[in-house]
Amino acid sequence: MIFIIVLFGLISIVLSVLLFRKFQSLKYPSIICFTYTLISLLLIFMLGKVEKVNLVDLINDREPKIAKNNEQSTGPNGTIVKIKEQVLIDAPIIKQFPELPRGCEVTSLAMLLQYKEISVDKMELATKVEKSTVPFKKENGYFYWGDPNDGFIGDMYSYENRGYGVYHKPIRKLAEQYLPKKIVDLTGSEFSELQIYLSLGNPVWVITNTTFRKLPETAFEKWNTPNGNVKITYKEHSVLITGYDNQTIYFNDPIDGVKNKGVKKDDFLEAWKQMGSQAITYLP
Repeated sequence: MIFIIVLFGLISIVLSVLLFRKFQSLKYPSIICFTYTLISLLLIFMLGKVEKVNLVDLINDREPKIAKNNEQSTGPNGTIVKIKEQVLIDAPIIKQFPELPRGCEVTSLAMLLQYKEISVDKMELATKVEKSTVPFKKENGYFYWGDPNDGFIGDMYSYENRGYGVYHKPIRKLAEQYLPKKIVDLTGSEFSELQIYLSLGNPVWVITNTTFRKLPETAFEKWNTPNGNVKITYKEHSVLITGYDNQTIYFNDPIDGVKNKGVKKDDFLEAWKQMGSQAITYLP
């Protein structure tokens, strides 16, 4: 269709020149030719709209080189992105230990931001991430504590004190301090949405669990928070997804410092969905 639009434009220009020569003896030859040219341009614009052609992307040739069974999706800013069959991104690996025993979320965010060439480390992020001030208490068999959607729960720096972690909302707010108007919260999306950004070369921060497979219900408990009940597991974990293929999800794991660790795709996705499909990345 793009070829047809370009061809139609060239034909219009040629016909405009010919019409000018043919009618130059008339009183208003330029008006006639200008009117024809304007109509031609309007037709080209309408054709482009019908096909949703993104002229900026055509000029910049931003279409990925590898396609997955001709599958394509609409990416950021309306860009047509062909989802790659396999991706493996060379993002920096950072260990959370020994400084941040419960700091997997900010450590994985540090990897994401450093890959984007933002000069920041895990300790700075640990200081800046929002913290919950709701105290823990157990009363009549019920647990009362803060909401990880509001801020980090408990002690990030030591296992000697009670602690948990933090979810995507405070991490998104923190990331936006370093990449304003560039952070994309993909929480609740299908994995195919994450594949769009991974195909563009952007790693993705996610929440999963330390086993990287679906947990039994016995691994969870409920807290009463100011926002209502929250279902949590102490196996909660955060990693940076760096790639995938047909069988495997690859990620940087801040617990053991393994770069591009591979886990069976189906297992990883079940664990990720069980934790609410939380995911954050940035615009290209």
